[in-house]
Amino acid sequence: MIVLRREIGDVLRDARQRQGRTLREVSSAARVSLGYLSEVERGQKEASSELLASICEALDVPMSLVLREVSDRVAVAEGLHIPDTIPADVFAGMLSRGEDARGVDRQPDLAPVG
Repeated sequence: MIVLRREIGDVLRDARQRQGRTLREVSSAARVSLGYLSEVERGQKEASSELLASICEALDVPMSLVLREVSDRVAVAEGLHIPDTIPADVFAGMLSRGEDARGVDRQPDLAPVG
């Protein structure tokens, strides 16, 4: 049986580990207890939409990407084939450069005024 909270936890943990960050770092940035974040990552607790948004923000990963990855994993578990619209390696490079899925800079350089 597919358990959505486990898939969400796996995707969040994978994102954190790819960044080389600890649970403590992300829990602090997300303003959630380390134990609770650990339980979310292990699929033992359901993350509310607000908590998920906070964790995604702390990881600097759009929630839509997390949900897309979860959706793809569920589709595979259901035996469906969902073609990628953007190859994973290209997409990962875009994220590391701070671009969104359209290739637009998500965090434009801002110069101080005055």
